[in-house]
Amino acid sequence: MGLGRRPELRSSLKKISPWEPAGRRSARRALRFEHGWVLDYHGLEGRLILGVGVIYRFDEYQIDTDLFELKHGAEAVKVEPQVFDLLVYLIANRNRVVSQSELLDSIWSGKTVSLSTVASRINAARSAIGDSGAAQKLIRTVQRKGFRFIGEVGETGAAAARTKPADQEIHFCTTADRVRIAYAVAGKGRAVLKAGNWLNHLDYDWQSPVWSHLLQWMASKHQLIRYDARGNGLSDWNVGDISFEAYLRDLESVAEASRVERFALFGISQGVAVCIAYAARYPERVSHLVLYGGFARGRRIRGTLDDIEQAEALITLMRTGWGQENPAFRQVFTSMFLPGGTPEQMQWFNDLQKTTTSPNNAVRMRFVSDTLDVSNLLAQVKAPTLVLHCKDDAVQPFSEGMFIAAGIPGARFVALEGRNHLILETDPGWPKFRDEVGRFLGEG
Repeated sequence: MGLGRRPELRSSLKKISPWEPAGRRSARRALRFEHGWVLDYHGLEGRLILGVGVIYRFDEYQIDTDLFELKHGAEAVKVEPQVFDLLVYLIANRNRVVSQSELLDSIWSGKTVSLSTVASRINAARSAIGDSGAAQKLIRTVQRKGFRFIGEVGETGAAAARTKPADQEIHFCTTADRVRIAYAVAGKGRAVLKAGNWLNHLDYDWQSPVWSHLLQWMASKHQLIRYDARGNGLSDWNVGDISFEAYLRDLESVAEASRVERFALFGISQGVAVCIAYAARYPERVSHLVLYGGFARGRRIRGTLDDIEQAEALITLMRTGWGQENPAFRQVFTSMFLPGGTPEQMQWFNDLQKTTTSPNNAVRMRFVSDTLDVSNLLAQVKAPTLVLHCKDDAVQPFSEGMFIAAGIPGARFVALEGRNHLILETDPGWPKFRDEVGRFLGEG
């Protein structure tokens, strides 16, 4: 909506002129939100900049200043307008302490308000985002100074976040042992080839509430190439060989079919080991290596007797319950992979398991995952490497991520907050993941 149709906004602009002397506007230096527009007063000249809304993501919450909406996961959180404005102001100015006088000037437009009213709104803001005056994990009180938002925040333009995602093109190639592999290409820029992992479906993942934010973000920055490994998704299910070496052949075939000479490799979970093996075998093809939530040694290789028994129990569960209509058996795996997922995300992952592969293939793929070992290849990796792992990953231990980073020469390790094995858009570690990977792939 243009300014001509916003009389209340025009009135606000008249009250605070962009040419008002800086000395009379010293408190109006940071972001101020009115009617969905961002009013930024800064610098000695006191320039006025008009912009559109922003989406902030932190902890398991999301604030959309364009829609005036606060969400916890997929659920909307009811919050009073003044409390919403207060939250947004603190988040927008999170790099510094905001004084009470500044809040009075910015949120209450300089009206006389008691300190107890300010304290009440601060408490309401904390309550809305799962914080409290005792915990102060997100909004911290700085004695005699004011307040500061201390959570880790990701920020995107609201319009950009709602932009239609890039289209993907699906193609097929054939491996040396005549297995048909489906692969997809989306986006432009530096080529990033994502290795297949345990359970993928090119079409289903692209639209899912679990994978889409990651895949579409990557495709918005780079040319993303990804594929369904043999035995699942749109690739051949009826195959004789499901083994680690066969998975490596799948990656080799997609790399050749894509006709990209040099690319960044991106591995998640089981795909990490495949990327390590490929990078060690073809160092001239790999420019960068990004490894998230992975392991170099399967559970049966690195684990204790209890770990091995648990692996056996999971495989037994797959054999007996994977293909049943009742999702109770598959829910076991969903709860492991997405302990912090929303009901929608959990339902999607339940459906994915049944849709993307057969019970027999699920067992075969899981056995490969449990028995792989690329630890002897770590030292052979030459590409610049970024290793990321969530501290409380419920599927692959944090220690395994550190093991990989310690074994690859020059690798950089980044610890992320969170417990979901597949990183969700609402996870506390997602903004840091995006920043670290974006910066890393922008190098060189």
